[in-house]
Amino acid sequence: MKPNYRRCISCGCVAPKGAFWRIVRVYPSCQVQLDQGMGRSAYLCPTKDCLTLATQKNRLGRRLKASIPESIYQQLWERLGKSTLDP
Repeated sequence: MKPNYRRCISCGCVAPKGAFWRIVRVYPSCQVQLDQGMGRSAYLCPTKDCLTLATQKNRLGRRLKASIPESIYQQLWERLGKSTLDP
């Protein structure tokens, strides 16, 4: 069975789905959350450059067609910090 490939919304890199962070606008509530739920999804590389671009240019908001709460960006920055600390 072929792996599912996705594209990063910041850099356009294509990789297996598990290599990205998944941000979801849940249907029908239109709430935005990380990693779980059914609805419109956007994928983002777990790198500082991609997260910075997505934040500055509102790429998540445009892709998900929803306003992104600041708490989502804070959670992503925390994940990035944890992943750089782990060997």
